[in-house]
Amino acid sequence: MAFNSRFHLGILIFFILTPLTISLILSPSPQPEPKPKPTVYDILLVYGLPRGIFPDTVESYNVDKDGNFEVFLKAPCYVEFEYLVYYAEKISGKLGIGSIRELKGIEVKRFFFWFNVNEIRVDLPPTDSVYFQIGFVNKKLDMYQFETIHSCMNNGIWLRSCGGGSLRQVLPQLPAPVDDMQMLTTE
Repeated sequence: MAFNSRFHLGILIFFILTPLTISLILSPSPQPEPKPKPTVYDILLVYGLPRGIFPDTVESYNVDKDGNFEVFLKAPCYVEFEYLVYYAEKISGKLGIGSIRELKGIEVKRFFFWFNVNEIRVDLPPTDSVYFQIGFVNKKLDMYQFETIHSCMNNGIWLRSCGGGSLRQVLPQLPAPVDDMQMLTTE
């Protein structure tokens, strides 16, 4: 009888442990949680650029292995730095160490006109300056303006209509004063 009881107990243990063992073997091992995608502001730091180049309304971005990028904002907007800067809903360019080249989607207001910003760069090793290239003109701005991420102003329609158009659609075709033009090319 002892043999029969042990036999039944052994079969019972076998049928309990076998499914448990199989489920442990077949269940996937717990994977560590994937790292969250870095923010566009973190990517700027990796390339040696200040975080505050883009406004706080970035919804998403893409960067490929060659540095080509696209940044998507919630809506077009404006940020007041030393100059008023316009950000289109889509900004694109090519990231490099210390620079963004082939830039599209950022404009700066100067003398009632809006000018496309073609490049943003910093000195290497870093100094206290950020440079905006507008055509053949480089405008040197203080780095402190770009150390924090700025909020956008959404009332850009009013600002753009009061301040003129882009270079392609100059609204108030007024001649620039000679002294101001000299200052523009030497900044």
